[in-house]
Amino acid sequence: MNSTPLVNALDIIATLAFALVGARVAAAKGLDYAGILLVAAMASLTGGTFRNIFLGDRPPWILHGWLFLAVLLAFLVTISAKMTQPVGRLMLSLDTLGLAVATVSSANYAIALHAGFIGAVVLAVLGAVLGGLLRDLFCQVEPVLLHRETIGTSCFAGALLYVTLNHFNVSSAVCAIAGGFLVILVRELSIRFDLHLPKVNP
Repeated sequence: MNSTPLVNALDIIATLAFALVGARVAAAKGLDYAGILLVAAMASLTGGTFRNIFLGDRPPWILHGWLFLAVLLAFLVTISAKMTQPVGRLMLSLDTLGLAVATVSSANYAIALHAGFIGAVVLAVLGAVLGGLLRDLFCQVEPVLLHRETIGTSCFAGALLYVTLNHFNVSSAVCAIAGGFLVILVRELSIRFDLHLPKVNP
């Protein structure tokens, strides 16, 4: 099944955002050009790949080769600007935008392929967070997803709102705006006030 126009537009935005952050993290860890390009591609394409595979469809980069242009652009920006400093507030905001867009895109696509309520929520979260998880693992840094900034919680909240609104036949545009805004709101609040999920204290 072909992607909807909304999914196509959102995928290119999320790909560029995640690729920029991935390339920046890789450069900050001292990876060479090949490593930076690989991490940028993995960070930006993994989520959509798994989303589509779980739905029985081909990965988006096979259907739409122009997604690689976003990865290449992020790579060129990173190496030309010599971005080797640790990820700062701007990159965190860009990553948050990518999470919001990827959550909405994945929820929309899952629903378009007739996923159930729970399945659509789970796929929306996976589509948003898997790339960042692999990015951190390949760069040998502690995965942000697993210990701070409520990334998974933010995406879950946005996905749940999107799928719930869709269940009540709210328009796709309203679902996308509301779901994406909630992802951004929850994560930005968690960064601003240093909010985290509870941990087991020894």
